[in-house]
Amino acid sequence: MERFEYKTLFTDAKGTFGGKVDQSAFQRELNELGQQGWELVNTVPAAQSYGSTRWIISIFKRKIE
Repeated sequence: MERFEYKTLFTDAKGTFGGKVDQSAFQRELNELGQQGWELVNTVPAAQSYGSTRWIISIFKRKIE
């Protein structure tokens, strides 16, 4: 049976009302995790208030050898 480990990455959506992400930094973090063998499974926004995004939560998995 295959076994996996999981990791979450919380990316700050800056700005007074949230929703502003440094795209270059976000992509760099995703690529670094990919090079370490992590596979992106899902990304979900976490609301702050009034529907504005405060965090972007990315969920990764990789097989345990």
